[in-house]
Amino acid sequence: MNVSSTAMTESLRGTLGELLGIRFVETSAERVVAELTVRDDLRTVGGALHGGTLMAFPDTVGAAATIVNLPAGAGTTTLESKTNFFAAGRAGVIRAESTPLHRGKRTMVWQTRVTDDAGRLLSLTIQTQMVLA
Repeated sequence: MNVSSTAMTESLRGTLGELLGIRFVETSAERVVAELTVRDDLRTVGGALHGGTLMAFPDTVGAAATIVNLPAGAGTTTLESKTNFFAAGRAGVIRAESTPLHRGKRTMVWQTRVTDDAGRLLSLTIQTQMVLA
């Protein structure tokens, strides 16, 4: 399924993805990339980017990567997601890049790296998406 980055961003209207401010910049079968601007309402009391943001952002991008790879008429849902945190994001624009580890008929597994403006790894998420016929 060919979905432009603009159409993918627009598909987030009225969802948590829109609330977070996720913007897709690349959508292809091999890679999906999105950005998110760090804001005060996405931080913890201590000023670091909230861990929930670092989980919801890559979950949304991994689901989008699955959507780009779905056959016509199919849908998807997350079966499992695991996030490792490496550094605290505090400002600027963070970037999520999802690449496939497995693209099967019934499941797809995506690895999503979230980095800051300097390219520092903030988190790594691996998620399994079920393909719904």
